Amino acid sequence: MPKLNRFVFIGIFCLMSFIFYGSIAVSQSSPSVRLTTEPPLTQILPFEAEAETYKPPVQLTVQAIDLSGQPLKNANIQLELLTPAKTPWFTTDFPIVEGTKLLDIQGATTEGTLQLQQVFPIRGTYQLKAKVTPQIADAFAPFEDTLTLSIPENWVKYRNFAILAVILLAVGIGGGWIIAGQQSIQPGEIAPQRVRLLLSGATVVAISALLYVNVSAEMAQSEMSMPMSHRTEPAPKSGTPAVRQVQGLEMRLTGDKSAIVGQPARLQVSVMDSQTKQPIPDVQLKITTTQLENNWTAFAYEGLNDATGQFNWQQQFFDGAPHKIEVQVSPSSTAVRKFQPFQVEQTIEVEGVAPLLQIRLIGLVYFTGLIVVGLLAGFSLRKQRSPLQRTAG
Repeated sequence: MPKLNRFVFIGIFCLMSFIFYGSIAVSQSSPSVRLTTEPPLTQILPFEAEAETYKPPVQLTVQAIDLSGQPLKNANIQLELLTPAKTPWFTTDFPIVEGTKLLDIQGATTEGTLQLQQVFPIRGTYQLKAKVTPQIADAFAPFEDTLTLSIPENWVKYRNFAILAVILLAVGIGGGWIIAGQQSIQPGEIAPQRVRLLLSGATVVAISALLYVNVSAEMAQSEMSMPMSHRTEPAPKSGTPAVRQVQGLEMRLTGDKSAIVGQPARLQVSVMDSQTKQPIPDVQLKITTTQLENNWTAFAYEGLNDATGQFNWQQQFFDGAPHKIEVQVSPSSTAVRKFQPFQVEQTIEVEGVAPLLQIRLIGLVYFTGLIVVGLLAGFSLRKQRSPLQRTAG
């Protein structure tokens, strides 16, 4: 009987080992996408609009790997970066951006690696959807993969909110303490003078806060829609591409010439022979998007164009200010046709969108609620202390 139990135990152990290693083999039986960031994901913070010095965008390195963990050569990688879902009760600094497409880009790679730089505007969990296809037919089976990036909120936001909450609670506690105190009512008065002054002040503060929230939002929206004061050249008209011909090559930057916060703009770069108009593939492109108002980089990419001589992408301008798109072209290391690098640029006018009135009022309700909690706490403390004073007396 003991021998039988021993055999049963050994059989169960072998079966569990088979299942365990079989599950690992299944998990590794399909190609996938690997993501690395610089700085590391744990050190990434969302964009700080009020910062005095702006940090460079986060560098994303996406690598398509096969079953053995080796990079897939000659692969096209399409990336779609989606912002975190809407949070109506705890909004971010850019609520219009929540639940939208931030970036859509497709690049041709020789070593299965795609690199880009992107600013993350808000906190939350981003989705990075990758679609990998071969440049050579039947080189490998196309596949898709979805990765997530969790960006925490900047701790400074929590610190500032805690300081404001303590101030509002202190004001409420002081008001509740005064209201609960023993005060004489003069003939013809409905409340003591201190209470009336306190309530009148609270009403003025509430009305002022409501006016400030609405007026400041409207002013911000109007400022976003106005041209920048320091610009000396008008933006190119819609439909006019940025074109440059150098050394027998022609590069065109076409697409949307204006954008709206919350909606991606479509852009395209094409490189061709200026005489024959035939596409020139396998050239190196360097794309940089710069916010002109504060001169910080929102997006950057370096890579090759496709077999048709084109490169297409979509990007969202989450900050309601004009942006400049710069595209530099240079011959790749394997290109037969050599030439000196040159570039084109285009200014994109961005229309800001003010948050909904509902979102603005939510913040006002939170702040008012803190004062009310303080009033109730101060009133309760004063009432509890009064019987003790009378008993001691």
